[in-house]
Amino acid sequence: MDLKLPITIHDEMLDDIVRSTGTLDLASGEIVNVRYEDHDLELDGFPAESEDYDFTCGTLSNGSKEVEFRIEVDVVGRKYSITPSELLELKGRAAKLFSAPPGGHPPEPPPAKRARR
Repeated sequence: MDLKLPITIHDEMLDDIVRSTGTLDLASGEIVNVRYEDHDLELDGFPAESEDYDFTCGTLSNGSKEVEFRIEVDVVGRKYSITPSELLELKGRAAKLFSAPPGGHPPEPPPAKRARR
């Protein structure tokens, strides 16, 4: 199964957050197609190379609901991924997130059956 989901990436600095979007491959844990918002890699460099870099996390969203998870950063390869154990946990949390009804409302109860006479 080839399941890839859009995510938001947050590179946390001491005084700032570098935001980007990417695609998480739920089969491998790799994150590809990273696009930074208001951050130029040529001018500003890879966020994790900065002296004030702290950590990176990701967000998976479905409507108003979100699931946050830890992201591993390969500074040398300038790549993002999540560990196998984090990926396994995220799959369970994502299943709950995407099976929930839109807007966070409880599902409608089935219509009552009419009694036969």
